[in-house]
Amino acid sequence: MRMPTFRTPPTALTIAGSDNSAGAGIQADLKTFSFFGVYGLTAVTCIVAEVPGAVVAIQPVERFIVSEQIELGLDYFLVGAIKTGMLYSAEIIEAVVGVLEEKAAELPLVVDPVMVASSGDRLLQNEAITLYRTSLIPRATLVTPNLDEAAVLLNGNPIRTVEEMAEAGRRLSAEYGTTFLMKGGHLAGGMAVDLLVGKGEIREYAAPFVEGVTTHGTGCSYSSAITALLALGKPLPEAVEGAKEFITAAIRESFQWTRADGVTTLALNHFAQRREEM
Repeated sequence: MRMPTFRTPPTALTIAGSDNSAGAGIQADLKTFSFFGVYGLTAVTCIVAEVPGAVVAIQPVERFIVSEQIELGLDYFLVGAIKTGMLYSAEIIEAVVGVLEEKAAELPLVVDPVMVASSGDRLLQNEAITLYRTSLIPRATLVTPNLDEAAVLLNGNPIRTVEEMAEAGRRLSAEYGTTFLMKGGHLAGGMAVDLLVGKGEIREYAAPFVEGVTTHGTGCSYSSAITALLALGKPLPEAVEGAKEFITAAIRESFQWTRADGVTTLALNHFAQRREEM
């Protein structure tokens, strides 16, 4: 009789919303964790009825259930890194911060400040923005805003160039005392440029811009790739570099379905890079 072989993989926790189309949220996070060989735990904050291009309904989870999910995960598993995605409300943010301060103050924390979907739908209540600023972002290891989210954190100042993105990153890093990954995928140009800004340094990560591909779930997947690599013990700059390579391949090799009525749906291919390496 063959005896079982046990191994202990690195573990990461995602605290985020559930996307029924499986392109974003915890579903995308789990695919990303799996790609990197990291065991994924989840704490569901919201149930979201959405498809690429449209958010139809959001049902927040009761705050005590959010707290219990996080506590159980931290108590029963050796968690190496944590990320937050869609938190939606002030009540949920308070619940998340309370547990993290008590049980995970020393763990790497990646905050993806999910505020607006790629479809333009709001994913964060207005009263929750203040708590993001005062309670969550200051304790993050890394914050990963897109340019729209960075503009919200900068009180509405638009960001239109790489130079403005660098200046915005410097301002945010100085204000909150942590490192920011400024994602430039919304800028025009032939290259998708991201800037890692913190501790007086700026590192650039660039890849060719892929035209005509959905951005649904790219922010979730990018931040969860960084989280997975942090759980694997990689230093932050190396984690961002590996995550950039991962998300570029996932976008470039996106899946596509065309319905009988001619409507086309696109979704990230989270395992594209592995296929390329085979």
